[in-house]
Amino acid sequence: MNKKKVVVAVGGSSGAIYAKVLLDKLVQLQAQIAQVGIVMSDNAKFNWEYELENRAFEQYPFDFYEKNNFMAPFASGSAKYGAMFVCPCSMGLMARIATGTSNDLTTRAADVMLKERRQLILVPRDTPYNLIHINNMKTLTEAGAIICPASPSFYSRPTTFEALAATVVDRALDLAGFDLESYRWGEM
Repeated sequence: MNKKKVVVAVGGSSGAIYAKVLLDKLVQLQAQIAQVGIVMSDNAKFNWEYELENRAFEQYPFDFYEKNNFMAPFASGSAKYGAMFVCPCSMGLMARIATGTSNDLTTRAADVMLKERRQLILVPRDTPYNLIHINNMKTLTEAGAIICPASPSFYSRPTTFEALAATVVDRALDLAGFDLESYRWGEM
């Protein structure tokens, strides 16, 4: 089995629970992973602490990079990172990615994923969408990105915030080709 090299960019919109569940799942999937690089915006760190009332993001066994560290391996296609999650993804961050504005490590890494034709999965949490948001999603989809909105499902009857967030995160991990235990429609 080829192990995956993955980038996780945590954007600054509300929805830190999605990032937490994603990082928790990646810990569980380490047998399928060669490397995980993490970049968090200042707002992402603030929202995590505000919404989840902790700084547990500092405890994950992954490689963390500062938001302006263009020496991070995934700032170049030659490092061969195969998938990138932007979770959660604010509409401002999505706009910068859609227009190719590579002004920090997150937008540079996303640009690399698109130019290398690798998996870029964006998890927008904002609602509702205006026409600019929809057009940016269209542009990104046409460029090869996958838009996976943070729209939880209820088929699995989630009873906690984490279980609810997992209905989105599991879908994003499925899209990236991970083999994971998850609720599957029709498989009761």
